[in-house]
Amino acid sequence: MIDEINSFITYLQEVKHTAKNTEVSYHRDLIQMAGFMEKMGITHVEKVTKTSLNSYILYLEKEGKAASTISRELASIKAFFNYLFKERKINRDPAEFLRAPKIERRIPVILTKEEIQALLAQPGNASVKEMRDKAMLELLYATGVRVSELISLKLEDVNMQIGYITCHDGTRERMIPFGKGAKQALRVYLDEARSSLLKGRTCEWLFTNCSGKQMSRQGFWKIVKGYGEQAGIEADITPHTLRHSFAVHLLSSGANVQVVQTMLGHADLTTTLAYQKIGLSKV
Repeated sequence: MIDEINSFITYLQEVKHTAKNTEVSYHRDLIQMAGFMEKMGITHVEKVTKTSLNSYILYLEKEGKAASTISRELASIKAFFNYLFKERKINRDPAEFLRAPKIERRIPVILTKEEIQALLAQPGNASVKEMRDKAMLELLYATGVRVSELISLKLEDVNMQIGYITCHDGTRERMIPFGKGAKQALRVYLDEARSSLLKGRTCEWLFTNCSGKQMSRQGFWKIVKGYGEQAGIEADITPHTLRHSFAVHLLSSGANVQVVQTMLGHADLTTTLAYQKIGLSKV
């Protein structure tokens, strides 16, 4: 089954041109599924049935996996077996009629504009690290990009003259403008901090850690948590909290929903519209 999984991942890379994160996620999910099947004595894809796949879903539920996690794994499985069926490597698609568990949609944490300002005010210009942190926080809230997109920005993706960044997602890219606050913080970081962090090394990434290497998701998550605590914000915030807050604040100010959809990179407009249903009492 491993050969078929590798063939599927190659197909995603060369034909579908999917994002690297998607490929990694699919590969991880399918390897885990294959391991479960092997324990059941099933080593060939043509031996996998709807019953054995349902057993795997039940196993995930008993393991306490979140409904959202199971749904993601099921999406990987469905895509995999649909590929095998279309390539005529199996005679039937055992995953065709599998259903994902219902997901309880939790209302995301939304910061008020006052809380956002308090958060952004925490890092100053006392050190190169604070200059970098301020630039990252300002840019994240100004553009609403995902944390993976923020840390994947390269120097060439930033246009300081006009004031926009270019985000890449597989074969797609989108240009997102940013305002004066983010521009000023970026300018300070680029002029006064970045070279000190690099310590003479070269690096294509816009934001680096204190070792001059690309900032990690975990590293930036800790930065956001730390400044959130300094600002006295009681909510459990993450980098994605700034993305949610960005969307709600824009829409509550009368921004065009389709413009916000483009900025966020949502494929489906209903995903963006969900932000309009969130109570805006804190905004």
